[in-house]
Amino acid sequence: MRDVELLMPAGNLEKLEYAIKYGANAVYLGVVDFSLRAMRKGQLITLENLKEAVDLAHFLGAKAYLTLNIFAFNSDIKQLESCIDIFKDSNPDAVILSDFGVFNLVKKYMPDTPLHISTQTNTLNYESVKFWRDLGASRVILARELAISDIAEIRKQVPDIELESFVHGSQCVSFSGRCLLSDYFTNGERKANHGNCSQPCRWSYKLVEETRPGQYYEINQDERGSHILSPKDLCLVEHIRELIDAGVDSLKVEGRTKSLYYVSAVAKAYRQAIDECLTNPDADLHKYFVELQKVGNRGYTTGFALGENKPDSYSYDISKGLAGADFLCEFKDKTDNGYLVKIKNKIHQNDEMEIITPDEQFITKVTRIIKDGEDVEIGNTNDDVYLEFTVEPKDYKYALSRTIGVKAHVS
Repeated sequence: MRDVELLMPAGNLEKLEYAIKYGANAVYLGVVDFSLRAMRKGQLITLENLKEAVDLAHFLGAKAYLTLNIFAFNSDIKQLESCIDIFKDSNPDAVILSDFGVFNLVKKYMPDTPLHISTQTNTLNYESVKFWRDLGASRVILARELAISDIAEIRKQVPDIELESFVHGSQCVSFSGRCLLSDYFTNGERKANHGNCSQPCRWSYKLVEETRPGQYYEINQDERGSHILSPKDLCLVEHIRELIDAGVDSLKVEGRTKSLYYVSAVAKAYRQAIDECLTNPDADLHKYFVELQKVGNRGYTTGFALGENKPDSYSYDISKGLAGADFLCEFKDKTDNGYLVKIKNKIHQNDEMEIITPDEQFITKVTRIIKDGEDVEIGNTNDDVYLEFTVEPKDYKYALSRTIGVKAHVS
């Protein structure tokens, strides 16, 4: 079986580094004004440090793709032209785009940079792929609405271009993410296709009858309202073999706004699943599905990949992703006092936890908690404390910890 790329999101510099360390062959990143995700936390990737981000990915042995996939107005085109030298100097391995005007500018000013066509273009058939190939694109990111059998047909008809497909993460209720709900409900202040979606598909809705103002009726018999527009998250880890056999070159994970833990744990699961597929054609991949239940999700679905999108592909009861395991702490240093960690969720002395690193995964117990030089019974959220364990990681750098097992509320 041939090699395939694992492509992970890089919402900031720290997530970029962890994504690669946990198994990504490539990352995609963007600056706020020109990509479809507006970041708010961490060491954000900006025009000033874009080159640093790309250089870091290259130093770690991975590729970095620059996302410029907004739908551009005239003002965006002018701003893009003023920034194009910065993008060129950052030396990305490819540019991801969807707008024809952006396509023309990048092709003009960055002629040696490969062009990847965003899923926003709704590419569903081999003639569309041929169109982008003939324009000079080196890769097409296929629409999420495609079945694996359709991908195989596209590969058969167009063997001379790279194909990328989403395999994991949040899904938009609109066709390939082209939605105007956010624009409408926020009076144009949060435009979905300019990276600032308010996600109204995740809101809880009730019914109002025109002649009965103020009287609200349940759309679905549920005290929390109805999330009739909210798709479950995509998870195709058990179908990696079919995707590779269909001709997919890059398996993409959504989630530039997701947490450091999410990016690391998802990268680890897919990296192991891909590697096992490549060495063992009969590998049982269900254990990786279980691992992915430990990160935030709205329930999982295979979406359109198997040829149909069933009613149970929508999350009728929750809109916020719920994790099957709680992220407990991030490792920062090791001293004579133990491991310095940043607490993410409360930890008690004698708690058992699971530690994951890029190379390890094991159960251990907290035997000691030290804060400000004193032994304490509890490490509270956001505390910086020292921990001692019964079993320690061989290499603490990039180590993370979480609760054991999967909570029952995750399906």
